[in-house]
Amino acid sequence: MSRDKSSTRATIRTARAFTRRTVLQGAVATGALAAVGPWVIREGRAGSGSFNFIGWAGYDAFPAIFETFKADTGVTVNFTALPDQDAMFAQVKATGGEGFDLVEPAEDRVPNWVEQGLLRPLDESKLGLEGVNEGFLGGNTIIDGKRYGSPTVWGTEALCFNTEKAPLEYGKASYGDLWRPEFEGKVTVRPHSSLVGIGLWLEGEGKLPKPMRESFKNEETMIQNYDVIIDVAVKNRKSIGQFWKDENTAQGAFRTNGMVLGQNWDTSAAALIKEGLPISYVAPKEGAISWLQAFIMPKGATNMEQAYEWIRWINSAKGSALWADAYTANPTAKGAEALVNEFTSKFLAMAYPGDALKKIWAWPAQPTWFVTKRTEYADRLQAA
Repeated sequence: MSRDKSSTRATIRTARAFTRRTVLQGAVATGALAAVGPWVIREGRAGSGSFNFIGWAGYDAFPAIFETFKADTGVTVNFTALPDQDAMFAQVKATGGEGFDLVEPAEDRVPNWVEQGLLRPLDESKLGLEGVNEGFLGGNTIIDGKRYGSPTVWGTEALCFNTEKAPLEYGKASYGDLWRPEFEGKVTVRPHSSLVGIGLWLEGEGKLPKPMRESFKNEETMIQNYDVIIDVAVKNRKSIGQFWKDENTAQGAFRTNGMVLGQNWDTSAAALIKEGLPISYVAPKEGAISWLQAFIMPKGATNMEQAYEWIRWINSAKGSALWADAYTANPTAKGAEALVNEFTSKFLAMAYPGDALKKIWAWPAQPTWFVTKRTEYADRLQAA
């Protein structure tokens, strides 16, 4: 059923509250986000110090949070915003891990950073992990018994749609809707993750050689699955009116370039809804693709105590809620879900109705060989 701007906002206002209970029973139980800069916050109190932080571009609320952190701790954040984690990785690799103290990629990519020798293990006694919901403390950042990441926020990539021109309904909405003929030329996707969406759709239809998750375990299985996926993607290439790679291009696709449907981050949809556009966001029946971000420390970090101060602050209920609000994403600290603002709470409830959290599909670890191969397939889609 089509909904106009006012009804979209009303849906957010009246949706049920998003709680830690639903988070832990859903995304965490299943295993489970951007190019300008740098933003530099003025120096803090004498002797308080500062640290250098690489994060995601496209989030205007960050400077205010850095100021709040400085008021609480006296520590200054020198922030460099990059569009995606490939750019973050390239920046740190170019310096050999020197010049930056913290980075915030998705935790499924952390093994790739460790393989390249770019990180130092974190000192767990300085992280304030007692403040974090236990369900977020395992996963891909524990390597050879050492912790390389501290969780920050989590969210998903699912279906963003124009409620007037491409209405979707939870329970029926599918990644396959992106390729319906009536939306030809009006779809926006990120190249490499759209292939995962196609894979999940094909798996649900019984048309994928092996389960999608097994694609991440070895190259032979990946090639078997991705050869099928790329054939479907290229066949439907004319549906894609614009590729996106970061918050700015994702939002611009809907705001100014005429796209009506996309496979996007929840944070992109939330920003557009805040502007009053007729946009909504929903998990498809195959499951929203979830990401969990983490703070990691390059091996050349020099302002470690200040960086640890930031991590401890984010692992408190207050800091976690503010950081989640900045993204319109989900916090990871205990009690933080009760502190997020009303818009964040209601948006998340709208995005994941019914049993959506039970169907979350968490990104598996992406080792170097996988990232290399997925890029080859993504390039083929873009060139088609």
